[in-house]
Amino acid sequence: MSTEELAKQTAVNVQEKANLIWAIADKIVGVYKPHEYGNVILPMCVIKRFNDVLAATKQAVLDMNAQLDERGIIVKDGFLKKASGYDFYNTSRFTLEGLLGDAENIADNLRSYLNHFSANVIDIIENFDFDKEISKMDDNGVLYNVVQEFSSKKAYMGLDAVTAVDMGYIFEELVRKFSESYDEHAGAHFTARDIIYLMAELLVAPDREQMRREGVTTTIYDMAMGTSQMLDCLSEKLIEIDPDAHITEFGQELNAQTYAIAKANMLIKGGNAENMKKGNTLSDDKFGGFTFDYIISNPPFGIEWKNEKAAVEAEHKLGEAGRFAPGLPAIGDSQQLFMLNGIAKLKDTGRMAIIQNGSPLFKGDAGSGESNIRGYLLENDWLEAIVQMPNDLFYNTGIATYVWLVTKDKAPERMGKVLLIDASKCFEKRRKSLGNKRNEFTDACIDLITRAYSAFADGVYTDGDLTVEARLKDNEDFKFTKVVVETPLYNPDGTPALKRGKPQPDTAKRDTEVIPCKQDIDDYMARNVLPYNPDAWIDEKKSKVGYEIPFTREFYKYVAPRKSEDIFAHLQQLEQQEQELIAKILGR
Repeated sequence: MSTEELAKQTAVNVQEKANLIWAIADKIVGVYKPHEYGNVILPMCVIKRFNDVLAATKQAVLDMNAQLDERGIIVKDGFLKKASGYDFYNTSRFTLEGLLGDAENIADNLRSYLNHFSANVIDIIENFDFDKEISKMDDNGVLYNVVQEFSSKKAYMGLDAVTAVDMGYIFEELVRKFSESYDEHAGAHFTARDIIYLMAELLVAPDREQMRREGVTTTIYDMAMGTSQMLDCLSEKLIEIDPDAHITEFGQELNAQTYAIAKANMLIKGGNAENMKKGNTLSDDKFGGFTFDYIISNPPFGIEWKNEKAAVEAEHKLGEAGRFAPGLPAIGDSQQLFMLNGIAKLKDTGRMAIIQNGSPLFKGDAGSGESNIRGYLLENDWLEAIVQMPNDLFYNTGIATYVWLVTKDKAPERMGKVLLIDASKCFEKRRKSLGNKRNEFTDACIDLITRAYSAFADGVYTDGDLTVEARLKDNEDFKFTKVVVETPLYNPDGTPALKRGKPQPDTAKRDTEVIPCKQDIDDYMARNVLPYNPDAWIDEKKSKVGYEIPFTREFYKYVAPRKSEDIFAHLQQLEQQEQELIAKILGR
């Protein structure tokens, strides 16, 4: 069975389990509105997963706890983790199923059960703010039914039935269902896995053979991790290359619920859940001083950074000691700040794949923060490639999106170059859309895009109906100088107005020219300005260097308009069809 077929089979199993879990929401209809179902379903799913994973070693943990109490040992954490076989445990005499034996006291007993988890699980439950939901369900007489449904055989989530990878998929699907009830910002919680698999493939492609020979020991980081699915997918890719890979994952997330899911996922996978941090990446960086081998991220775009303004500006003033030295984008869009955060956290041999919308390609005039950030990437020769993805690829938005590939260790043959890849036509239509997601990447799509990226040259790549086009550009192709062109102010007698012997500018005739870096400014003026304005000059004090990546222009193809006689013939044809239709309607 191919990777794609296995993925589809897994997707079916995951979908069935997620649907069964989500159907439990029927028990809280009326008490909760549809957009509130996730407040119950998500934390209960996490609690149930911990309950079922710990079931096999439950008695061993209780026995160990009793022995430690008899010996007067207070610091129990290490002993109890060893007894459970995981980095978490529960010392309550209850199990989730056992709560059903005392319906009258189910709320108090559930709280007791939850409070006997290890501290790392209690942190997860607290971030769901679940205690208030226990009260709400108990007050409305639905708590027992919800616990009963999650205790059924169909809801079983032990590791023998649901792998850590599949559990990640289930979390993702439940969050998607929850998010669909809201008018969420684009890509607020998660990114579809076909997109992540493309990003992961592009990240590892240059290092694949070396990793196969030498093995994988690496660190990976997501600055806006959501439920941590990007980290999961990249880890999967690395483990495919080296089954014995040693991967340390790090992530930060602002949303409390998705952070809780990410931390729960990491605990169950057996990773270090303390590397999953909650907080605002821009104003409360939890990984100051850290650098990573791989960064993979889909930060929010089109979201203002007004709330983070004071902290971001203070860090900007630190210059190279901070993350935001090159410049600050307009207050209405924070995505380039995440780009700078990623650059600051890349090792000298590191690689980053980060999703952006179209704005970072061109927004901002010469001298602006946006332009200076592009210049920072290009002048340091860290930008390796940009891939335009198809529209309608995300659940919550249909706009054009791009994967930027950034590395501080370009291969010698790639230095001074940037590859633009138009993969906007490389997709398969979904039979059924999921929100805005009408298109998806298949294995063939990912292989074709990776082939174009690996070739690192101009070219058109095809596979059946799939097409990918690439343009290789010099870094300097994206650099320009914006100059201010002045025209003399003339006296009534037609002579130039002078001041200290210099002609004075006529501000009404002031103009600007954008001159590509590869063109000599004097030659440009001689060809394009002076033949029409012989006395014009450049005010060099006002010249500014700027950077822009005109992605769409690079792939624009001129299509000649239809000839007028063809249009006229078509109109006549339509008129004839109209007359025939009217005659038919009137029965003539």
